[in-house]
Amino acid sequence: MNIDDRFPLDDRHRLIDWYQQGHRDLPWRATRDPYRILVSEVMLQQTQAERVIPRYHDFLERFPTIQALADAPSSDVIRAWSGLGYNRRALNLQRTARAVVERHARRMPSDPAVLRDLPGIGPYTAGAIACFAFEQDVAFVDTNIRRVIHRVVAGPDVPEPRLSGRTIDEISRALVPAGKGYAWNQALMELGATICRARMTACERCPLQDICVARPVIQPLLADRPRAKAAQPKFETTSRYFRGRIMAALSASADSGLTLRELGPLVKVDFQPSDARWLRGLVDGLAHDGLVVRALTVHRGIAEPAPVYDAGSPDLDARFRLPD
Repeated sequence: MNIDDRFPLDDRHRLIDWYQQGHRDLPWRATRDPYRILVSEVMLQQTQAERVIPRYHDFLERFPTIQALADAPSSDVIRAWSGLGYNRRALNLQRTARAVVERHARRMPSDPAVLRDLPGIGPYTAGAIACFAFEQDVAFVDTNIRRVIHRVVAGPDVPEPRLSGRTIDEISRALVPAGKGYAWNQALMELGATICRARMTACERCPLQDICVARPVIQPLLADRPRAKAAQPKFETTSRYFRGRIMAALSASADSGLTLRELGPLVKVDFQPSDARWLRGLVDGLAHDGLVVRALTVHRGIAEPAPVYDAGSPDLDARFRLPD
């Protein structure tokens, strides 16, 4: 595939011009601070920008520097993250902050390879920081970028993509215009988020409609696509939902945490003692992820490790809390 034939440089500049003439006013686009870029990128994983904006401001007010985040108790970080979901992201973000403080004297590296060596940072986030904080001409691929590139150069990505992830990565590297990496990647993401969306497109407003391979057929294909898989369970019945309820209850509790007996009715309205094994299984899963810890018991004024209970018959008085 000759990428310059499929996506000529002039058309790439045209997309950049489209972006610069009008785009969403997102707060992380008004900064080159690598810490703020890091926070925004982690928050935006699996969460829509509109939901992230107020939480982004609140989080940075609570932890204004990477040192402040590194020094904070993990329980405070989890509480500040509460409501965004996927709470492991909060701990991964703090792990990244602590590694930057310890290994790099509080200065975020600019080299994508060094960034990828930090805990909690993968290829996408490393590329995004290098590009959006340090304005490097690097390629990285999120769902929006992948979708736009696939549709423009190869055609529809539904019902199944025609190009592998590795091929998309190779194409994305070849497409970055020299000296324009920041605007280019922002433009791709903006197009995918507002025009070339997963289930609905506005091809008539797309600046690339005349070169897009998918343009003639993508809208009928999306219209015929099933909207949802049959027999999907309601979110309110899923483990993810109840894990979120546990985290919300512990976030709202005192530092001493809650017993399973106290936690149960806060998680499930009709909680019964017979649900203890189910609840303990969810709590143990959160503990495995580092999101909760078993609380110490106090005997005659001395803190002792909590006893280990058989998950088959869990003690309703076993106490759990957020990590320090």
